[in-house]
Amino acid sequence: MAQKPTIPKGTRDFIPATMIKRSYIFDTIRSVFQLHGYLPIETPAMETMDTLMGKYGEEGDRLIFKILNSGDFHKNITSKNLAEDSAAQLANKLCEKALRYDLTVPFARFVVQNQNNIKFPFKRYQIQPVWRADRPQKGRYREFYQCDADIIGSNSLMNEVELVQIIDAVYAKLGIAAILKINNRKILTGIAEVIGEPDKIIDITVAIDKLDKIGIENVRKELIDKGLSNESITKLEPIIQLDGSIQEKIDSLSTILKSSEIGMKGIEEISYIISIIDSLPKTIEIDFDISLARGLNYYTGAIFEVKARDVEMGSICGGGRYDDLTGVFGLPHVSGVGISFGADRIYDVLEQLDLFPQNITETTNVLFLNFGDTEAKLSMQYLIKLREHTISCELYPEPAKIKKQMQYANDRNIPFVAILGEEEIASHKITLKNMKTGEQYSIKNNELISNIQNHLSQ
Repeated sequence: MAQKPTIPKGTRDFIPATMIKRSYIFDTIRSVFQLHGYLPIETPAMETMDTLMGKYGEEGDRLIFKILNSGDFHKNITSKNLAEDSAAQLANKLCEKALRYDLTVPFARFVVQNQNNIKFPFKRYQIQPVWRADRPQKGRYREFYQCDADIIGSNSLMNEVELVQIIDAVYAKLGIAAILKINNRKILTGIAEVIGEPDKIIDITVAIDKLDKIGIENVRKELIDKGLSNESITKLEPIIQLDGSIQEKIDSLSTILKSSEIGMKGIEEISYIISIIDSLPKTIEIDFDISLARGLNYYTGAIFEVKARDVEMGSICGGGRYDDLTGVFGLPHVSGVGISFGADRIYDVLEQLDLFPQNITETTNVLFLNFGDTEAKLSMQYLIKLREHTISCELYPEPAKIKKQMQYANDRNIPFVAILGEEEIASHKITLKNMKTGEQYSIKNNELISNIQNHLSQ
């Protein structure tokens, strides 16, 4: 007996009903991107190891899926390498390529390679899959889609404001009540300075970014393991747990960080962004979260994270400002800022809250029953006319039992069945059955299109 096929953990097949719902998410996000003037691009699933490694921090680098070199991939590996080299060192010898971890680093590489073919500031959107060698769990997959929008080649904080507007518009269209958390990496750098640990900024951001997940005691333990002193941690804890309104937090931090130039710059930036956002209409809730760090190393300014208010789920959107990501590829001093929507988690939220449109799986509006060659040929003429009026329709492919054909319409959630048998042909009529109400009635041939249109518009 043949072994039952499987797929890798953390990946999924998508049946048509699921794909229709996913397309609804992609189309909604894409429409908002385009409404704000963003242009589409695509990049390869594979990037070179040199492009990806060292951009995501130690934890991120470990989650990159590496691809073995083609052919005799181990020809340069000696027994000494196997005995003495670390897994990372061996991977560097065995692999020249890897699956992309996100869309932002490949985008920075794209900008550098195509700088003569694009106009700055360049506003791009990209909807493609990414891969991470993570432990699969609820809401976390090894293969998943990101929907990114970035502006590169501009330092203006109005870009951050526009991205907040995009976030607000997307979740308003999807009907998801969401909260947008905002912080600034300059503030976090300032905090590291005032607690006396400026060299530990990466360790601090990686640890405090987990505060909501693991709690303050485990954050403390992780920071101790990274070499921070008890005195520094004691200074840090009340800062990252500051409570109150946005303005109260800003006022408190202004006092705490007054000796840090970069920290005060971060407060200035976040104050400006929030002041503009507050003057604009919005449905999303805004929160200034001092513990928000976004673990990726390339962020340098404002950082964002969005969570659904009515579902226990990780972030469903994130992003931030990166000042010199293109610099590592040879194009320095080009600032960018972007956001990334997690389509898979958005899907789970919409499913749990039953927020998908009721008739979203109705891909075919009319099914013509098949009574034989003569009726099928005439039905094809009607199919052509219906499609010319953008009414989706199909003919059952063979003259099977009527019960079977009707069951097909039910299973496919097709709202109307058209019956064109001998009697209908002789009387120049068509019988329509409304599969939702069970109502069945005859209409003249020339009334078919208008009748279907009227029902679909209700």
